[in-house]
Amino acid sequence: MLVDTPKPKVRKKLPVVNKDFQLEKFNWHRVRRIIHVLCFLIFVALPFFNVMRFDIPRQRFYIFGNELWINEFAIIFFSLLFLMFVIAAISIMYGRVYCGYLCPQMIFSEASINLEERVKTFVSKYFAKRSMAVRAWIQRIAVYAVLGVGSVFLAFVFISYFVEPRDLLGRLLSLDIVTAGGFAGAVVTLITFADFAFLRQTFCTTVCPYGYLQGILGDDHTLVVQYRDPEEICVECKKCIRVCHMGIDIRKSPYQIECIHCGECVDACKLIMGKFGKDTLIHYAWGEKGELLGDKKMKWYQRIGVRDVKRLAVFAIILIYGTSLAVALSLRHSVLVQIAPNRATLYRIGDDNRVYNTFRMTLANRGKQEATVKLSIDGLPDARFALDAPEFKLASGEELKREFEISVPKSDAGIEVNHFRIKAVATPDSTEDVFEETFIMPVRR
Repeated sequence: MLVDTPKPKVRKKLPVVNKDFQLEKFNWHRVRRIIHVLCFLIFVALPFFNVMRFDIPRQRFYIFGNELWINEFAIIFFSLLFLMFVIAAISIMYGRVYCGYLCPQMIFSEASINLEERVKTFVSKYFAKRSMAVRAWIQRIAVYAVLGVGSVFLAFVFISYFVEPRDLLGRLLSLDIVTAGGFAGAVVTLITFADFAFLRQTFCTTVCPYGYLQGILGDDHTLVVQYRDPEEICVECKKCIRVCHMGIDIRKSPYQIECIHCGECVDACKLIMGKFGKDTLIHYAWGEKGELLGDKKMKWYQRIGVRDVKRLAVFAIILIYGTSLAVALSLRHSVLVQIAPNRATLYRIGDDNRVYNTFRMTLANRGKQEATVKLSIDGLPDARFALDAPEFKLASGEELKREFEISVPKSDAGIEVNHFRIKAVATPDSTEDVFEETFIMPVRR
């Protein structure tokens, strides 16, 4: 009796996806590590070179070498708003690339995991004769010790964004936990240690709002990491799951809240499929049904993310906003001069039969050199300052607040309200500020 035996299931031939795609030849893991190192160096360097720092005790904000004072809060506000807009724009066009490549939380969390793995390997190699319990204790103590030192360093760098680094170093060496700076450093150290020793990536899925915000900002053209081919041709090696720091299966959806689009699964799939002579089944793509990243068929502006009118508008806003901010920073004077009348007393008549008006003045040298401010009066006949010399010298960072008087001869023919100008010329920049003021005379009988 002949029995029909089922035909063996023949796996479909695995297609080579986009064989002209050159960018996928890069190792995304290696690229991420390079970017992580660069980000770490930038994070450490920014406060020490005043590229970006908010000095709370001195009420100064440093951005790209410019020293902004607290009375320039408008520029400070719009500078921070610009940085927030850039992060939002990155999220719109490139998805959660910030999370996977630039976020300090992710960078240091992965570093702590790598540290723990290296320490585990070291302990297993050099303490192989010890019991498993002893090795576990040695490993735990070694990891916590290194993380403790690293937490102190990272906390010091972080607080340096708000307190002058040399001042903060003195507080650290004296074990200061009494002043605000020292206490803040101690608290940040404990939080940093707890974060990188226990919390790590859990922070991204429980506390951080950026992942949830990404779901609102993204659209059909946002860059994502996705599985592109039918499930039946996957070899089910599960390597993409094992290498995922967030422990998800990218094959289910590219829009899982835990996915940070780091590209580790792309490298993993490429490694396995390469053994079959095939391309990876997981790719970076512009939207779930969009073209693959780096596709040569796309135009150059599409390759960099400008794929619709909305993205063109985002690029235009960033360009205009950034240019305006750069112009505002370039036009600001290094010497701040503010002059306003003090109308607590409208006028007084001196023994010399002259009429005096009082004015308030604020001078601030925001530059790095000594400055001189010279005042002069224009448009008020026979006026003079009640000062020894209307010239003031200011050291770098010095601020001067004072009142002064201007006098004119009393005249019955004079008018009650006289308009004039006070000019302030500051050197060495040779900048000039002009203030439109009024001089009050006695009312004519």
